[in-house]
Amino acid sequence: MVSRVPTQQAGEWAEGPYGLLRGPRQIVFGPGQRHGLGRIVASLGSHALVCTDGRMAERPEFRDMLADLRASGVAVRVFAGVEAELPTPTISDCVAGLAGEPVDVVVGIGGGSCLDHAKVVSMLLVHGGQPRDYYGEFKVPGPALPVVAVPTTAGTGSEVTPVAVLADPDREMKVGISSPHLIPHTALVDPELTYTCPRPLTAHAAADALTHCVEAYTAVCRPATPTLGTERVFVGKSLLTDSFALAGMELIGRSLVAADTDGTDRTARHELHLAALYGGLALGTAGTAAAHALQYPIGAVTHTPHGAGVGALLPYVMAYNLPARVAEFGEVATALGVPAEPGAEPAERARAAVRRVAELLGAVGIPRDLAELGLTADRLDWTAEQGMTAARLVQNNPRPLDPTELRRIVGAAYAGDLTGLLADPAGTGDDQSTSARRVSPR
Repeated sequence: MVSRVPTQQAGEWAEGPYGLLRGPRQIVFGPGQRHGLGRIVASLGSHALVCTDGRMAERPEFRDMLADLRASGVAVRVFAGVEAELPTPTISDCVAGLAGEPVDVVVGIGGGSCLDHAKVVSMLLVHGGQPRDYYGEFKVPGPALPVVAVPTTAGTGSEVTPVAVLADPDREMKVGISSPHLIPHTALVDPELTYTCPRPLTAHAAADALTHCVEAYTAVCRPATPTLGTERVFVGKSLLTDSFALAGMELIGRSLVAADTDGTDRTARHELHLAALYGGLALGTAGTAAAHALQYPIGAVTHTPHGAGVGALLPYVMAYNLPARVAEFGEVATALGVPAEPGAEPAERARAAVRRVAELLGAVGIPRDLAELGLTADRLDWTAEQGMTAARLVQNNPRPLDPTELRRIVGAAYAGDLTGLLADPAGTGDDQSTSARRVSPR
């Protein structure tokens, strides 16, 4: 990936590699590493709030982690009321219920909602107010309490990202809080915690991770001004995020079906969890794009899992973006194990990547169209209009979007028809940035 960097002469720019990567202070990955939770938390404070959901709270692994925390001298308060999709009243109730009790560190144990809950609570305990006070980018005024994030699903990558996604009952779609201050202090990633993850959840989470990798790798390429990282939380693709995105895709390509078919396949489970971590590192700096922008309104009206929604949309978004990312999609095909055809044109190689993604996700039960997801025909125009309100995601797409183009994607995804988008007679190949050329991170 090539961006522009300043030369010695004022006002001039030269082309060169640019990379930016944000992440936790430490990442611990490996089977059995959850048994070190107590010592990690004790090094950060003596009073911990542990956030999880009702299902995880009943697991023996969770009880063992609580025992380890207490054996390490940490006083523990448990909030086990985290709800799926993270409605904001639950977060406010959690903070209010602490009633001034001391909290030095917040531990999130569970899926993405549990980790995002912990991140937002850690912020509110320091800065006060309500979640709505921080919607958008760079609204968090300073550091939050340290968070230790322990994911139990291989998908969101929230354990390493600067964003929390919430469901505000006063709004028709999800909202986000984005700030480097939300990045957890420690990501403790133990793939053994995913062994009991149910089959549909395994597929939905992995679809989310794959979408993170693809959208981060093919995101807009912005001019690398010296202030880019302070102007935007999500800066678009770069040398460093590309490396993690490609590595994540390679792992998902070879492990997704195996993990879905046989949940006891330890190698596949480990690779899938590592891929989700890589996807989080990629999206946490590069950001995501149109598939996420459209899923937010679709998820709100269909009440379907986030991973199922972005997974259903991903092939259609890729097909739309293909003219702007032919070279990148060719490398996606390689990462996902598509055999090279001698003499094949780059555009055909790129189309093979789109078809491979559709095939891979379909093989694990991700809906192949939006009708199967539950979206109705009378909501197509509304979906496109609402998708445009996610300005951060729309602006991060490599090919320009407007309501007409989003409606085109939604219409194709509703009908389950990739053919028209892949043919793309109207495609210009335009990137939204001044330079879309890149240097391979390999």
